[in-house]
Amino acid sequence: MNTRAARHPILPLILDRWSPRAYDFSAPVSRNELATLFEAARWAPSSFNVQPWRFVFALRADTGWQAMLDLLIPFNRSWAEAAGALVCICSEVDVPTKTPGERQPSYSHSFDTGAAWAMLALQASSVGLGTHAMTGFDVDRANSVLQLPRNVRPEAIIAVGRTGSPANLPEALREREVPSNRQQIETFVYEHTYGTAARFGGI
Repeated sequence: MNTRAARHPILPLILDRWSPRAYDFSAPVSRNELATLFEAARWAPSSFNVQPWRFVFALRADTGWQAMLDLLIPFNRSWAEAAGALVCICSEVDVPTKTPGERQPSYSHSFDTGAAWAMLALQASSVGLGTHAMTGFDVDRANSVLQLPRNVRPEAIIAVGRTGSPANLPEALREREVPSNRQQIETFVYEHTYGTAARFGGI
């Protein structure tokens, strides 16, 4: 049960989104459903409109599924194997310059790609799909297995699926299968200078 409560007015969709680990193995995810998530990611804000995000996916019924699943550390693999799709979200680490054929390092590639992930996650939640992003995977092997270009960095692997019963999780994870809370904004927002507490009214 979602017991999250905001202290300031925000969209309910934001509170509804969380990162489940229990997925329904019997419920597949379709290509069209994934296309809708990627369409949402497409409209994320992007510095200079470079749009550095890249996605590599595998559906559970695909031949590429096991190879992507095997990139995960054992802890993540133990529950993500029930998801309907796995998506590796990546970013291009450089951008074109004004000189044709030249590229230069991008300062914001991970920042912008994180925005695309947030859009994807919110869209998924709005249509009844759960998503859980994981950085616990073998990065070096991901570069090889997914045949990523040298200028593309794998950021995370995302499990996508319909949520299932926590009873299907490994026993140690069942009690953790609830939406997590967040720190209050006063703990991470500062006024004028870093460390100077900001003051806000609450609801």
